[in-house]
Amino acid sequence: MTTDVDDEDTIRQVVDRLQEKLPDTPRDELERVAREEFESLSGRPVRDYLSILTERAARKRIKRDSKVAS
Repeated sequence: MTTDVDDEDTIRQVVDRLQEKLPDTPRDELERVAREEFESLSGRPVRDYLSILTERAARKRIKRDSKVAS
């Protein structure tokens, strides 16, 4: 069974990995996007892959938003 603590740990790990890959993006933005992507995926039957799916979606969105802002 997944708990809120597990969810928070998953989000933290995703943000940590995103910060390594996107060092110019503020951590609070990484966390906001990761949380939003996590929430959009959390109700689906993909719990085993939630961490990697969240990271991929957040990274893609941050890169897309950075291009739009430029």
